[in-house]
Amino acid sequence: MTNETAAPARPVRTLPAPAPYVARHPAHAGLYIAAATLISLTQGLGLNLISSNLPNVQGSLSLTTTETVWLMAAYLAPNVSLTLMMTKIRAQFGLRRFAECAIVAFVAISAMHLFVTDFRSALLVRFFAGVAASPLSTLAFLYMLETFPPEKKMTMGVTFAVINISIAMPVARLVSPLLTDMGDFASLFSLEMAMAMLSLAAIFFLPLNPPARAQVFEPLDFVSYILIAIGLGAIAVTATVGPYDWWLEARWIGWTLAVGIAALSAAGMIELNRSNPLVDLRWILSPQILHFAGILLLFRLILSEQTSGASGFFQAIGLRNEQMTALYVVMLASTVLAGLATAAVMKPGRAPAIHAAALALLSVGAFMDAHATNLTRPENMLVSQSMIAMAGVMFLPPALAMGFMAAMKKGMNYLLSFLIVFLTTQSLGGAVGSAIFRTVVTLREKFHSQALVENVVMSDPTVAARIARMGAAYAPTTPDPTIQQARALAALSAQATREATILAYNDAFLLVSGLSAFGLGCLLLHVLFRHIFPPTEPAAT
Repeated sequence: MTNETAAPARPVRTLPAPAPYVARHPAHAGLYIAAATLISLTQGLGLNLISSNLPNVQGSLSLTTTETVWLMAAYLAPNVSLTLMMTKIRAQFGLRRFAECAIVAFVAISAMHLFVTDFRSALLVRFFAGVAASPLSTLAFLYMLETFPPEKKMTMGVTFAVINISIAMPVARLVSPLLTDMGDFASLFSLEMAMAMLSLAAIFFLPLNPPARAQVFEPLDFVSYILIAIGLGAIAVTATVGPYDWWLEARWIGWTLAVGIAALSAAGMIELNRSNPLVDLRWILSPQILHFAGILLLFRLILSEQTSGASGFFQAIGLRNEQMTALYVVMLASTVLAGLATAAVMKPGRAPAIHAAALALLSVGAFMDAHATNLTRPENMLVSQSMIAMAGVMFLPPALAMGFMAAMKKGMNYLLSFLIVFLTTQSLGGAVGSAIFRTVVTLREKFHSQALVENVVMSDPTVAARIARMGAAYAPTTPDPTIQQARALAALSAQATREATILAYNDAFLLVSGLSAFGLGCLLLHVLFRHIFPPTEPAAT
C-alpha cells in the first residue's frame, strides 16, 4: 500500500561543478602561479609572524608571555573553521565577488595593525585578521589549480599549492629580523600590508574562471556552522594557550573545552538529522575517511617537531632568528626541491610509497636531532631539518589528492565534508601537535631538573669546588663572599635548568622519531595486508 499523501522529498542543494578548464598561454599561466604564491605567502605571514617573534611582540606591547600567546589564539579561533563557509559563500555569491571582497577586507585588517597600541587592540585586530585571512588560503589554492589542466590538477596543481603553504614558516623567520629592526608590533606587519596590496592588484587583474552560481545555503547551515565554529575555536584556543597557562592550573581551560565539546555534539545531532547536511558525518565516520583522517592527524602531530621543536630548542638556548638564517634557507630550498620532485613522481597508486619515504625521512631526521647538546647550533641541524622539511611537503599532496578524489566520487556536496576533515587535521592538528610537543618538553624538563638538582649538594667536593670557582669570578664586582656564593648558586641553577631543557627537547625529538617509525610500520603492514587481501572495490587513489 502506497502513501499518496507523503510529502515530496526536499530538493538537494548541491554545489555547482567546477568551472571548465580554459587553456592559457604559458606566460599568462606563470602569472597565475605567481599570484597563487603571493596570496599564499600573504596569508602565511599573518599566521607565522607572531609565533616567530614572540619576544619582540611581548616587548613592544609590554605584554606577558601568556598575553602574547593569546594573540596567536585569537587568530586561530575563527580561522580554523571559516573556510567551511567560504566554500558555500563563493558558490552562491560568485567567485569574482568573493575574491574581491575577501582581499579588500584583508587589506583593511592589515592596515589596522598600524594602529595597535595595547593588548586589547592587538587581540581584537588579530581576531579579525584570522577572519579576513581565511578566504586567502582558498583563493591561493584556486589560483594555483586554475593554471593546470584537469589531469594535472590533483598532481602538479595540488603539490605546488602545498609548496606555497609549506614555505610560509621559513620565509616568515627569514624576513623577521629585517622587520623587527624597523621598530614595534606594527612594523612586523608592514610587509604583510604591502603584500596584501599586491595581492589586491593581482586578484583584480587576473580573474579566476568562475563556475556557475547556485542557491546552496539553508537556514540550518548557519546554526550548524556557529556551533562548529564555537567547538573548533574553543579547542584551538585551549591548545594554543594551554601549555603556557598549564592544563591543570587554569580552570578556564576545562570550561572552554567543555563548551567546545558540547557545541560540536549539538552540531553533530543537527547534522545527523538533516536531509542536506552541511557536513556529512556518516561519510566522515566511514572506515575509509577515518583512516584518511588518522593519517593526516598523525603526520600533522609529527611535523610539530619542526614548527615547535627545532625553533623552540634554539630559542631556549638563547639564539635569535637572525642567527638561524642558514637553517631557514636550507629548509626553504629543501621544501621547494622536494615539492618539485613529488610533483614529478606523483601518480595514482604511488601514495603509499611517497608516504613511506616521508615517514622514513621524519623518523631519521628527528632521531638525529635527539642528540643535541648545549653546543649544538643551527649548522649542526641542517641535514636533519632539511629531511623533515622534505617530508612535510612530500606527505601532504598525495593525501590531499586522495581525499579530493574520494569526495568528488561521492558528489560535490561531499567536498565540504572533506574540507572539515582536512582543516581539522591540519589547522587544528597543528595547534594540538604544538601543544603536545610543548607539554612533553615541560614535563620532561621538570623531570630532568629534579634529577639534576638532587645531585647538586654542597657536601659533594666537586660541586663545592665548582661553586668556589664560579664565585671567584664575581670577586672583582662583589667583594662579599656570601653574595659571591649566592650568585654562583644562581648561575649553577640556571645552567642546570638549561641542561634539563636540552634533555627535554631530546626526549621530545626521540618521541617524534618513534611515532614516525610507528606510522611507517603501520603503513607497511597496511600495504602488505592489501596485497594479501585485495579490496573488492578500487582504492580511492
